Amino acid sequence: MAGDKRTAIVTGAASGIGRAMTLGLLGAGIDVAAVDRNEAALAALAATVQDRPGAMQAIPADLARPDAFDTIVSAVLSRSGRIDVLVNNAGIGQASIKPDQRSNPIRLWEIAPEHWQRFLAVNATGPIMMARAVVPHMLRAGSGRVITVTTSLGTMVREGYLLYGASKAAAEAAMAVLAADLKGTGVTSNVLVPGGVTNTAIVGDEAGDRARMLQPEIMVPPLLWLVSDAAAGVTARRFVAMDWDASLPGDQAADKAGVPIAWLGIARMPVEPR
Repeated sequence: MAGDKRTAIVTGAASGIGRAMTLGLLGAGIDVAAVDRNEAALAALAATVQDRPGAMQAIPADLARPDAFDTIVSAVLSRSGRIDVLVNNAGIGQASIKPDQRSNPIRLWEIAPEHWQRFLAVNATGPIMMARAVVPHMLRAGSGRVITVTTSLGTMVREGYLLYGASKAAAEAAMAVLAADLKGTGVTSNVLVPGGVTNTAIVGDEAGDRARMLQPEIMVPPLLWLVSDAAAGVTARRFVAMDWDASLPGDQAADKAGVPIAWLGIARMPVEPR
């Protein structure tokens, strides 16, 4: 992936983890197509990055809309002519449904069908359909990185967390399938998670002291390694940002912070008839 300037798509780019990752990529000289449904926040971000080595393209889009994915890809290709990295970060949290959901959990039987459909659309279908729209272009180039932000495995099965946990689990399972489908193509699929409650709007005001939370910038060192030449052969891995030791060489930090994607470390494949 050396040579011409690379281009990354980051979804949910205007705030929180997405904003931190966008700034990190731009600082590393990678152009970023910043996707978010909040046009005002995108404009504010664009106004702060004009002196970065990378250039930013703002793309307002709602990933819950089925027509968003091809529109995003077309806009990026029209400007940059290439897509080297996809960072699936956009997501919604349960505080958007119930502000006190941490102390007063949302039980499975209390969930409205429209809530489940919305969470599934943004947290699971969004990353899958973004990958579906982007990967063919990466395959033609013979290289590319798909990096998807999910959540801690414990959160996926935590009481009261069906909406967020199960939708993120679906996204991670899909990225494991994608990694298997892409084997040997030069295009990789990995997952990156903070490793704990992170200081973003998604966790809501009830989550605790924000100064004691993980900060969004924790995601940048592992992200920059994942998009580097050193990680060209790394796929089907899950990296926990809070376990990333930036004092170590990148490959050693990756060994410390990484495990097999999804549940591959404990998976037993089904017996097939012969």
